Amino acid sequence: MTEPTPGAQQRHPLFLPHFRNLWLGSTISLLGDQFFLVAMPWLVLQLTGSSLILGTMLMVATIPRTALMLVGGAVTDRVSPRRVLLFTAVSRTLLVGTVAALVWLDAVELWQLFVLTLAFGVADAFSFPAGASLVPALVPPQQLPAANALLRISTVLTQMIGPAPAGLVVKSWGIATALFVDALSFVAVIAALFRIPASPAPPAPAAGAPPRPSMLRSIAEGLRAVRNDPVLVSLMVVFAAMNLCVAGPVGVGLATLAKFHFSSPAALGVLLSCFSGGTLAGALLGGMVKKPRRRGLQLTVISTLAGLELIGIGLFLQIAAIGALLALMGLGVGFVNVQFSAWIPLRVDRALLGRVVSVLSVCAVGLVPLSYALAGFLAQWSLKGLFIGAGLLLATISGTMALTSKAAREID
Repeated sequence: MTEPTPGAQQRHPLFLPHFRNLWLGSTISLLGDQFFLVAMPWLVLQLTGSSLILGTMLMVATIPRTALMLVGGAVTDRVSPRRVLLFTAVSRTLLVGTVAALVWLDAVELWQLFVLTLAFGVADAFSFPAGASLVPALVPPQQLPAANALLRISTVLTQMIGPAPAGLVVKSWGIATALFVDALSFVAVIAALFRIPASPAPPAPAAGAPPRPSMLRSIAEGLRAVRNDPVLVSLMVVFAAMNLCVAGPVGVGLATLAKFHFSSPAALGVLLSCFSGGTLAGALLGGMVKKPRRRGLQLTVISTLAGLELIGIGLFLQIAAIGALLALMGLGVGFVNVQFSAWIPLRVDRALLGRVVSVLSVCAVGLVPLSYALAGFLAQWSLKGLFIGAGLLLATISGTMALTSKAAREID
């Protein structure tokens, strides 16, 4: 894969053909993903009527994602981000298309959905670090903030406009149609990846040169790079707290609310769109800040506010109030995501980037399986208790980090 030319240094990322193609393909694929994210929880709840089973299924997807993320980062640094992304995109197309056909034929069973979510978790473990490593190879360093902002805006824009139509498609034409839409959308990102030149093969070791590090040693190098940087460690702690306290309530709690409290897949789409609309506004705001200051303090404050917003959702189980609080939460999440997506590649050596991203991702999502399992259990007991308890825990952890962690406050 060729490096950006010097003449492209000051050009906007959209003037760079390979990045533009990737951005367009990813946007189409992300829009299709919203149909999957509405259809799958609805299908599980329709088959079982159990939020506990839904939480368990979401947990199954996160276990291989967490367990294999370090391997995914090492493979990305050794092979090629482009090849890894191509393989995972083709695999997802085949998996979703198969499940859509089973639903269409009225032959779908619960175990098949567990297999699908497990396979998606494996794909995520490789595609997350690969995606983070590919973008810096397509745009010059000065354009990384703008490129990451574009990708983040596409993510949240599709999350905002996609769920409501997806809910209507599920309601009007069925779950299978929504899943077929998602399967077809992967073709766009596959086509974009095929147009990106392949990375040159790593040179063979010269005679007498030390052998290439083993996979385990490569992973250990990524772990050491994070462990020896107190700033990255503090960032890891806050991200882990947010994922523990937010993933379950949003992934399980909102679907359970829509199914049993509002009795409509469209309600789930509307709530997800509210969160994504706030995230879009936050991403736009984050992309406009040219010289950000005190990123660490911003992160801990926004995380504390997210905890208070979760408490508010538990206190006001009404769709308008929930939508407003989700929009506020998304505003903060979108802002910090853009800021830190641009900050990490600038702080970390390019040769270690895939592994460092995978380490941070593991720490961020490592507690997500527990979050889904707890959310599924608590939602069976009390939806109010789920949101209020998660909010109290997140506000306490984030507030403590803001007050006691100098490394977290001084991220800049």
